[in-house]
Amino acid sequence: MRYHVTLLYLILITIVACSKKDDDLVRTYTVDGPQSKIEWKGSAPDHFHTGSFSVSGEIHGDSDGNIRDGRFTIPIASIQNYDLPAEVKPQLLDHLKSPDFFNVALHPDATFEIERVTPYDKPSTDITHTIDGTFTMLGKANTISIPARITVENGVIATKASFNIDRLKWGMTSYNDPEAELYILPEVEIRLDIKAAK
Repeated sequence: MRYHVTLLYLILITIVACSKKDDDLVRTYTVDGPQSKIEWKGSAPDHFHTGSFSVSGEIHGDSDGNIRDGRFTIPIASIQNYDLPAEVKPQLLDHLKSPDFFNVALHPDATFEIERVTPYDKPSTDITHTIDGTFTMLGKANTISIPARITVENGVIATKASFNIDRLKWGMTSYNDPEAELYILPEVEIRLDIKAAK
């Protein structure tokens, strides 16, 4: 009888220990919307515009903040402009939401699925990791690789990155003729500043 009690006790300890270990391995970090943003810069040969989007989502990682995977959602209607006067901003933003660009009526959100995060393999003081994943916009999905600086402090994962995307790959092909009166360069500059907490 004592043997069976001892065996049962050991089994319970093992289950509890394994459960605790599993809890330590996977944690959910929720994006802090007010503290996070995605900034953009779109350029023509002779001028440019800048602005931002809001972002939401979750990151899955361990208790040390090592990221396993995650998903971000970017509501296109949240687009903002930084550089134009207040009375002109609505014209640009409405145009960007139209079928010429983001076509927000048919594609209200863009998403980014994190598939892999690895230590950066080149000497750098600003970049710590490479984030690989699938970016979906206008119903088209493409794999992108983002060099980023990821830090963990007080249970908060902070991610900062600067990179370019080619809008043509997602079917955003308006104003793509260099000989036309308005020509917009294919590359769009993106800056991430995202904070996620447990």
